[in-house]
Amino acid sequence: MKIKCLIVDDEPLAIALLENHISQLSTLEVVGTCANALQAAQELRTKQVDLLFLDIKMPQITGIEFLKTLRHPPAVIFTTAYREYALEGYELDIVDYLLKPITFERFFKAVERYYSRFSPKETLAGALNHLPPEDYIFLKTGNKFHKIATKDILYIESVKDYVALHRTDGSTFTAKYKISDLEEELQGKRFLRIHRSFLVNLTKVTAFTLQDIEIGPQELPIGNSYRELVFKVLKEGL
Repeated sequence: MKIKCLIVDDEPLAIALLENHISQLSTLEVVGTCANALQAAQELRTKQVDLLFLDIKMPQITGIEFLKTLRHPPAVIFTTAYREYALEGYELDIVDYLLKPITFERFFKAVERYYSRFSPKETLAGALNHLPPEDYIFLKTGNKFHKIATKDILYIESVKDYVALHRTDGSTFTAKYKISDLEEELQGKRFLRIHRSFLVNLTKVTAFTLQDIEIGPQELPIGNSYRELVFKVLKEGL
């Protein structure tokens, strides 16, 4: 049985991109598209919807406000250009939080997360089995893609045009990437940006203050613009 999807976004190009992504998976079906929350409310009253792709910043009612009004919401994946709403989104028990522009690989992982949560006996692996499992990322150096387990990463450091992945075995893996790209890649895997130069594995944090985070003997600074979110996430143990 196909998963019935509803797309809610006030940007036609964003809707078109998601429709294209969905069309590439035979297990998904778009049952409607809406430009705002009021239209979405009507669609939910008249159609079966299993999975809601919901933009956050929309006129009249935001996606977050709309979701709070639903007594029995379908599964929700937020789609937005603004990362500052991530914490509130996960507090609403959403499936995933996708930052625009949404790549197909990141979209696919979000749908896999939906299947893992709501249909654990099913999988999308057969549709695109070349994609890595959720607990791994692949990073390219030269012509080679390296498989790296996320549980082995302590933290990631931005060094000019490169990133350095500091690992539990004491080794460092370096590749030419932007740290913002890895931040997006690691969404939903308990990694948190604490500074423009550092992305940490929350499961490896051993202590913290308002100024820095400790991962074993290593102290990493918390950037001023990240401090409020970092402190809230760590204090609440998310």
